[in-house]
Amino acid sequence: MARKIKIPNERLKQFAREEQKRKKNIRIKRKYYLIVCEGAATEPNYFEGLKQDLPKGILTSYQIDIEGTGMNTQSLLNEALRLKSEYEKNQGRAIDRLWVVFDRDSFSSNNFNSAIQQCRENKPEIGCAWSNEAFELWYLLHFQYYENAMSRKDFKELIENNLKPILGEQFRYEKNSEQMYALVKEHGNQEGAIRNGKRLAELYGKRQDYANHNPCTMIWMLVEELMELK
Repeated sequence: MARKIKIPNERLKQFAREEQKRKKNIRIKRKYYLIVCEGAATEPNYFEGLKQDLPKGILTSYQIDIEGTGMNTQSLLNEALRLKSEYEKNQGRAIDRLWVVFDRDSFSSNNFNSAIQQCRENKPEIGCAWSNEAFELWYLLHFQYYENAMSRKDFKELIENNLKPILGEQFRYEKNSEQMYALVKEHGNQEGAIRNGKRLAELYGKRQDYANHNPCTMIWMLVEELMELK
């Protein structure tokens, strides 16, 4: 029977200290993303799906936290900055990249345009993934390019029209579904959606009347940034 080697307590304590230091160094080196969404479920569910689908090892190098607030435009920006401050205080380190995700909805043109401008003027700049009129436009761009103006009530039917030929006539789009990331990834084309999003953005050039950019979405900017993490 082999003899058990007894490791001195002091050596065990040293091992524990070294392991704690190693884990702390990993945490310090990680880049920290905070994504604050207007919606309480639709957008967070999508980005949680995307987060879990990132290449192996990314979540070791990056911490990505996603918050759904149920707030809009200006109140969303205030909440995002509050959460950033709270996270930094609790984590004891800075957030490297702050993003906000919100829709045009029925909010006034001034509020919508102002929120986007404030994101750009903030130091450091806040990533702004806005959609006009709604986040669901991003789903549609996985299937084809849309250029004609549309309202919120159009999205449900258009999403169903794209997915019913694949999933059957019984398919119904549910706004807060946790399955939409997987559905549009499997049956649509994410790279195509990014190309379509860029094409729409180019359609409006450098115009800053964002409330009139219909349809348009900047979700592609955040998705592309996350997918390109190394």
